[in-house]
Amino acid sequence: MKRTLFTEEHKIFRDAFRKFLDKEVTPRHAAWEEQGFVPKEAWLKAGEQGFLCPWLPEEYGGSGVDFLYSVIEIEENARARNHGFMMNLHGDIVVPYIASFGNEEQKKKWLPGCVTGETITAVAMTEPGAGSDLAGIKATAVLDGDEYIINGQKTFISCALTCDLVVVAVKTDPKAQPAYTGISLIVVEKDAPGFSRGQKLKKMGLHAQDTGELYFEDCRVPKGNLLGAPGMGFMFLMQKLQQERLVCAIGAQAAGEMILQECIQYCKERELFGKPLAKFQNTRFKLAEMATELEAGRWFIDKLIEEHVAGANIIKETCMSKWWHTELLKRVADECLQFYGGYGYMQEYNICKDYVDVRVQTIYAGATEVMKEIIGRQMGL
Repeated sequence: MKRTLFTEEHKIFRDAFRKFLDKEVTPRHAAWEEQGFVPKEAWLKAGEQGFLCPWLPEEYGGSGVDFLYSVIEIEENARARNHGFMMNLHGDIVVPYIASFGNEEQKKKWLPGCVTGETITAVAMTEPGAGSDLAGIKATAVLDGDEYIINGQKTFISCALTCDLVVVAVKTDPKAQPAYTGISLIVVEKDAPGFSRGQKLKKMGLHAQDTGELYFEDCRVPKGNLLGAPGMGFMFLMQKLQQERLVCAIGAQAAGEMILQECIQYCKERELFGKPLAKFQNTRFKLAEMATELEAGRWFIDKLIEEHVAGANIIKETCMSKWWHTELLKRVADECLQFYGGYGYMQEYNICKDYVDVRVQTIYAGATEVMKEIIGRQMGL
C-alpha cells in the first residue's frame, strides 16, 4: 500500500537514520549480544546525530519534531534487527513521563542528558509478585523530611544495568483505597544511596539488551524527585500506556514485513524436488495468507498512528493493535522459520534469531490476555 503519513522531510530523516544504523549499529550488534549490553558510546553517537528524543522541545535539546519521526526510528530499528539498542524504550516510553509530568526544574535537570545520550533511562514497574496488576506493587516510599526513603525490589527491568535514571513506581500511601490511588512515580538517579542492581538476567532472546533486577534498601532520594503529586503515579502510567502499546505494535508490524520479505526471497531461491519452494501450492498459500494479514495490519496501524498524532483517545484500539500485531509477528516468525527447514534452526540464519527475539513481544508492555481484558472493559463488559 502507498503510505501517506510522511512528508519529504520525514523521508530525508529516514534515510539518515538508516545510514546511522548501517554504520554504527548493525556491524556492532553481534558484539553487543556477546557482552550482553549496548555500550554508552553507542548512545552518545545516537545523541550526537539527533536521534534520541527528537520530539523534545529545542529548549531541552530536542528538535521539536512530531511523533512520526519516532515512528520512523521504530520501523527502521525493527527492520535492522536492532533488538538490543532500546532507543525507543528510552525516547518514546520512559522520557515522556519526565517531559509530561515533571516540573520545570526537573525537566531542565534531566531532559538535556536524555537527548545527548549521557543519561540512559529505565522505568521500574514490575516486581516479583506484581506485573500487569500494578495496584499490587509492594515497593514503598516514605517521606522523611526532605527525602523519600524507598524500599522494595523490581524485576525484568530493561536497561537495568546501564541506566543512569530510573522512573520507579512506588506506594507512597500503602493504605490507600482503592490501592492504585496510593501509587506515585519517583525518579531515582544511579548514585542514590541504597540503590543497587542485581545480576543480568539470562533471557531466551534480546541478548544485547540488559535486563535485570533493581533493589532499593532504605534508598534516599530528594523529595523533589517526585513526579507530579503523591498518589498520581497510576494515572500517569495509564496516560502513557497508549503510546507504549502503539510503539510495540509499530515495531511488530515492521518486523513482520521484514521477515516475510526475506522469507519470500528465500522460497524463490531454495529448491525442493527440482523446483523452487515458492512453486508449491502450500508455500504460495501460506505466504499469501501472511501477506494479506500484514497488509491489513499496515492499514490498521497507520490509522492509529494518524489518530495518535492528532491527540485522539484510542486506548481500546491501541490495546487491540498491541495484542493483534505482536501475535501476528509471532505467527509470521514461526511459519517463515518452517520454510527454512533445518537451516531455520541454525543461528547463522536471521530467521532463527528473529524467532527467539520476537517471542517476548506478546508478553511485555501488557500481555495479550491483559490487552483483551482491557478491551473488554472498554466495551462495557
